[in-house]
Amino acid sequence: MHAFRKAVEARDTEAMAACLADNVVFTSPVAFSPYPGKPITAAILRGVMRVFENFRYEREIVDGQNLALVFRTEVNGKEVQGCDFLHLDENGLIDEFTVMVRPLSGAQALSEAMAKQFEQIKAEALEAFNS
Repeated sequence: MHAFRKAVEARDTEAMAACLADNVVFTSPVAFSPYPGKPITAAILRGVMRVFENFRYEREIVDGQNLALVFRTEVNGKEVQGCDFLHLDENGLIDEFTVMVRPLSGAQALSEAMAKQFEQIKAEALEAFNS
């Protein structure tokens, strides 16, 4: 089991951030442009932890430096099924993080919930960037 999965399942946001490379690029299922860098990615992941309910990984697929972590969760009462696609750099840290979710109603619920988190996410990322 990958360290990131263990951190998520333990709801340990510091351990989750420790799995990220400084140059990680996060691609959201609901935003067009990717988010580059560890501070914003870690802040987004903390925001996700605040909106996901009953989160659980169901499967981990490993192919060399690539991992696919299939999950189920709920957001504001809507069921969401998704997958975290991770690429690991030469140090074993996540340098690419892409999330896909379904169905459309779940993606919409996630988009709405994360929009409410975004001011806090930006503030947390800025604080981490400045420290």
